[in-house]
Amino acid sequence: MNFCKDVFTNQLRRKICIILLKMMKRTISPWLIYMEVFMGENNKMGTAPMLKLIISMSLPAMFSMLIQALYNIVDSMFVAQLGEGALTAVSLAFPVQTLIISVAVGTGIGINSLVSRRLGEKKQEEANSAATHGIILGLFSGIIFAILGFLFTRPFFQAFSDNKAIIDMGYSYTIIVTVLSFGAFIQINVEKALQATGNMIYPMIFQLVGAITNIILDPIMIFGLFGFPRLEVLGAALATVIGQILAMSLSLYVIFKKSHKVHVTFKKFKINFKTIKDIYAVGLPSMIMQSIASVLIVGLNSILIAFSDAAVSVLGVYYKLQSFVFMPVFGLTQGVMPIMGYNFGAKNKHRLLSALKIGSVLAIIIMLSGTILFMSIPDKLLMLFNASEQMLELGTKALRTISLCFVPAALGIMFSTLFQALGQGRKSLYISILRQLIIILPVAYLLSKIGLNYVWYAFPIAEIFSFAVSTLFLSMIYKNTIKDL
Repeated sequence: MNFCKDVFTNQLRRKICIILLKMMKRTISPWLIYMEVFMGENNKMGTAPMLKLIISMSLPAMFSMLIQALYNIVDSMFVAQLGEGALTAVSLAFPVQTLIISVAVGTGIGINSLVSRRLGEKKQEEANSAATHGIILGLFSGIIFAILGFLFTRPFFQAFSDNKAIIDMGYSYTIIVTVLSFGAFIQINVEKALQATGNMIYPMIFQLVGAITNIILDPIMIFGLFGFPRLEVLGAALATVIGQILAMSLSLYVIFKKSHKVHVTFKKFKINFKTIKDIYAVGLPSMIMQSIASVLIVGLNSILIAFSDAAVSVLGVYYKLQSFVFMPVFGLTQGVMPIMGYNFGAKNKHRLLSALKIGSVLAIIIMLSGTILFMSIPDKLLMLFNASEQMLELGTKALRTISLCFVPAALGIMFSTLFQALGQGRKSLYISILRQLIIILPVAYLLSKIGLNYVWYAFPIAEIFSFAVSTLFLSMIYKNTIKDL
């Protein structure tokens, strides 16, 4: 074994060993199989048929994302039963929750990209280090958000409303999801590290445990069932964080006690700032990119609140409903990203481009289905949230208009996934800034001067422009990075 390790440190000798071993295949085939696995020759991300590989790696994540989307919808459906004021409060809190998830997922994407690339480059120790750092970074993020939650939650709601009931409900909901956010941060980082190895089953289980726990506890805690006190909006927040902490506990058990292609340990562990830098080289742009969604929602709420509370509720309901369409696509990217990262690290141009093409087709199919759904039955979707007549009238037009952006968004998401997998997350950040700040908010503000129904056209307008820029970036990356692999 020591001989093999020494030989494999030298690329020339490694290639000679592969040739010799294959020449002796018939006489020492058991040893050949062992040696090829040891050398990484049989890693499924580098050898399996692409469509089958993407489906096998994406389906668990897509399924868990669908459950997560269902939880988002069910959560708001229960809150809506408390009245439109409660739904407005939770809608105003949504940017804060989006910010938490943005930081968690952004960090996780950085970990995923780094681990998958290091595995593709056969740098096992560096892959292990990246996964271990993820737990530390998750705990640190939770502490930061706990402090921010204590300091800024009430001023945040006071900036948007002078309705004391809405402020109090929003505060009680948001203070819980910020102060106890550590569960989400740590669980997502562990999940992304495992996904980078091609393991999609455990991450699916983590998400299912959190989402199903939340769905079960929501009605119990909100309405006070089975002898539990009626906590209303506070109960919805508690159900959320309990699900997250339970999922985190399971993820920590799995990462420390089960066998994986990355080994996480704190024995002789030292923080490596180069590893952290490498994680955030991809993770920070992704984090900022997703955090921009929080800024966007805050800005749109500021525009819509001038029309009515119902308009804010419509936007909140849209984001809950669109998660049922976008979450499966994000699940697809969780399966595709490590495949792209591994094959880029292994310098396999054909498989890298194949992953992009097949992933894009699958994303378009999902988004087209969502467009048809939003166009055909927007009123029925809105009634899931106990919509008032005013909310129904506003929302029907909004859902049909915004859904025009779904198909171009599918390609934009997949192109951004490629950029992140190649370690060029800044380009994804530029596109996100273009879409959500430079175009949507100014266009929405200008269209609001014409009327509320025109505000929603800002979404498809922004998506078309950002898709054009994504295509330009893809062309540049192909020419400078992929073409000569």
